[in-house]
Amino acid sequence: MSVRTRFAPSPTGALHVGGVRTALFSWLHARRLGGQFVLRIEDTDRQRSQDAWVDEIIAAMRWLDLDWDEGPFFQSERGALYSAAVDRLLASGHAYRCTCTPEELEARRQAALASGRKPTYDRHCRPGFGSGPIDGAPSAIRFAMPPDGEVAIEDVVKGRVVFQNAEIEDFVVARSDGSPTYNLCVSVDDADMAITDVIRGDDHLTNTPKQIHLYRALGASVPRFAHLPQVLGMDRARLSKRHAATAVTSYRELGYYPDALVNFLARLGWAHGDQEIFTRAELIETFRLENVGKSAGIFNVEKLDWLNFQYLKSRTSEQLAADLRPFLTARGIAIPGDDAWLARMALTLRERAKTLLEIAELGHFYLSDDLAFDDRAVRKFLTPAAGALLEELVARLDALPIWDERSLEATFQEVLERSGKSLGALAQPVRVAVTGGTVSPGIYEVLAVLGRDRSLSRLRAAIARISSAQAAAS
Repeated sequence: MSVRTRFAPSPTGALHVGGVRTALFSWLHARRLGGQFVLRIEDTDRQRSQDAWVDEIIAAMRWLDLDWDEGPFFQSERGALYSAAVDRLLASGHAYRCTCTPEELEARRQAALASGRKPTYDRHCRPGFGSGPIDGAPSAIRFAMPPDGEVAIEDVVKGRVVFQNAEIEDFVVARSDGSPTYNLCVSVDDADMAITDVIRGDDHLTNTPKQIHLYRALGASVPRFAHLPQVLGMDRARLSKRHAATAVTSYRELGYYPDALVNFLARLGWAHGDQEIFTRAELIETFRLENVGKSAGIFNVEKLDWLNFQYLKSRTSEQLAADLRPFLTARGIAIPGDDAWLARMALTLRERAKTLLEIAELGHFYLSDDLAFDDRAVRKFLTPAAGALLEELVARLDALPIWDERSLEATFQEVLERSGKSLGALAQPVRVAVTGGTVSPGIYEVLAVLGRDRSLSRLRAAIARISSAQAAAS
């Protein structure tokens, strides 16, 4: 049988990076073996499920290029299958009706705790065990667990895991209002979709013996299981927003490349020798579930930043421009130039940034003439002495026949030779004048990208600022 895996998120919130790592591992396993990858939306919790979260899940999967072969299927549309499964379980004696009220269940639970027993269901309504259900009363449906024996799981990641049947209570498969529970829906869907390999987080491990019993009771094949360790923060606590952004779409908004995030998530708990950077094709070729470690994956943002920087610096200036234009446009940032200009801008910032967002932030002085000046830098560098140098520089720059880095550098040298000043005495005032601060790419690069008109306008504004400050002080 061809391998079939699935990813089954619940649309009750944004798609979590831990969840998408599960999707990635399922996708890689299916792709390597030439199988199918199924997308299933587990939306039976109608109170918490929202269409907006469905849209975000699908958008995130598409952004990461984790394509699916079938789906998305929606559990909310599959109620008839679950009802039929419940009827089959009742007819075969694998399930029974339970009319115990919540109050009765709680009272028995407290009594069990008080006597030192486990607070599990006491089989009060199970035929042959208790007094049985009350005729005509609202009833939930419980699965009749074998009272002895065990369930052994040969987990690809965890190894052999054994559960004693006696430790598992007769769990509910359908509530008194007729709605199916998680374990029933999952088991019916996996069977109906012929899922051969269930790859999911190890927080689901305790559900697995219940689902195995359901597969068998429904006459379905039991899939192979691989329970992945959790993704934790650097402090080894459960990953949360205090560690890093947890929603996949946040990384798109922050300007990370999807391939960089995929590469990063693949390395959370899986390794192939010492290799760190993988193309998508290499991931598909080399990924093995057997090489997933038993320890939790540690989400190190610095590692993600390093990876994204590797992807970013491998882009040509033209590719960077193509990446940046929609990213900037989506944020309402006007681009004062064509693609060639944007490529030149990006090239000056590429080695200084780790994400597209950082390029946008570092390049704010390129993208807008509304500069945010550093007051300390203004006081230190836009002085009367600097004003005289700037006036001479502007006069020479205004007469330049060609505006390029070589001509700009030559003009700076002429002013410095004439004044006897060091480069810093001129370059820093110019940098503050045209960028608002003291940190930027090389000043000749900056002026060349800004162009003649914008550069001279900013330099003249700085000269006027110096003059106004002098007049106010006298």
